[in-house]
Amino acid sequence: MKKTIIALFTFVICLIPSIAFASEGGGEAASGALGALGAGLGIGLAAFGGALGQGRIGGAALDGIARNPSASGKIFVPMIIGFALVESLVIYALLIAFLKY
Repeated sequence: MKKTIIALFTFVICLIPSIAFASEGGGEAASGALGALGAGLGIGLAAFGGALGQGRIGGAALDGIARNPSASGKIFVPMIIGFALVESLVIYALLIAFLKY
């Protein structure tokens, strides 16, 4: 049952960009309601994924510091770099959503 739900969710996620960014001739950018829907869903999914990633990074860093408090200096810098990389991907998705709409 769980695999079926995951497969269906993946299928729907793969269809959203093709529906939202389909142009009706000439290769124009998406416009109208479907363009807005695609841009909104795209940035929403990017923000959701970024939040999950940052939560995992922060949780793993806190677990590492809780297990070995003396390693907090070695854990802090990679944690901040991970946060920056995840956030940059979300900002990139926002940029693409604005450019496509």
